[in-house]
Amino acid sequence: MIHKSVNEAKKGTSGCGSSAQQQQHIKQQEQGEMMKQALKKIKNKLFVLSGKGGVGKSSISSNLAVSLAKKGFKTGLMDVDLHGPSIAQMFGIKDMLNMAPGDKQLLAPKQVMDNLTVVTIQALMQDKDQAVIWRGPAKTGMINQFVANVDWGELDFLVIDAPPGTGDEPISVAQAILDAQAIIVTTPQEVALADIRKSISFCKTVKLKTLGIVENMGSFKCPHCNESIALFNTGGGKATAKQFGLNFLGSIPFNLEVVKSGDSGIPLLTEATDNEFAKNFETIVANITKQL
Repeated sequence: MIHKSVNEAKKGTSGCGSSAQQQQHIKQQEQGEMMKQALKKIKNKLFVLSGKGGVGKSSISSNLAVSLAKKGFKTGLMDVDLHGPSIAQMFGIKDMLNMAPGDKQLLAPKQVMDNLTVVTIQALMQDKDQAVIWRGPAKTGMINQFVANVDWGELDFLVIDAPPGTGDEPISVAQAILDAQAIIVTTPQEVALADIRKSISFCKTVKLKTLGIVENMGSFKCPHCNESIALFNTGGGKATAKQFGLNFLGSIPFNLEVVKSGDSGIPLLTEATDNEFAKNFETIVANITKQL
């Protein structure tokens, strides 16, 4: 059970000698088999990542999952940002996760809309402001349990929202979900592009197929004069994709409604469909799904 393993992960492995090691080995084998069986039921795994923080990965992940669900695809959203999870806020999740009906070993992911379920560590903590102070093995163990000990069921898509960087969480996902496919998110300015080039290198190193690059927070349309303003420069994502021979999936304009929707717990694509953000996002979704 995940609730139990949270405390075990903090304490580390107990016991001594070969007996404890043997029991640990058996547990790992059992978990590995459960992960294998769970992943067999999921057709496509989309891994949203970036070397840079603050580029809007969680916003992209949330709206991507919503868009797929609204198209009728059975979709799961797994938040593996264990230190700064944002997905619970973006979907207005306040309750803790429950056990799956009839199975005391599996958690039921949170149903947030038709065809869309969510798992985040925020929904496993009674104190939402408590810091998660874990090192690598504990984080890897938790991510593995998000796969093995959650009743995802049959899914067309599992969208995985990662924290920034190329550390424990992205490595754990790449090792646990070998057929995951990466979507790299950036903003147009060089400060962000310098870090996403590291994400491209990461994907090559761990042999993670990259579907392409999304440029977030593009031009902002002034609400007064209707002129476009390049707040964070423009075109950097497309140029980087071309430089590395990757697909440029599209650019998302800077939109104040994205901020409001995140704070209100309703991703923008849940309701809004007839604006520049929605139209550009649908192009990105089409560019992703045609590769699968």
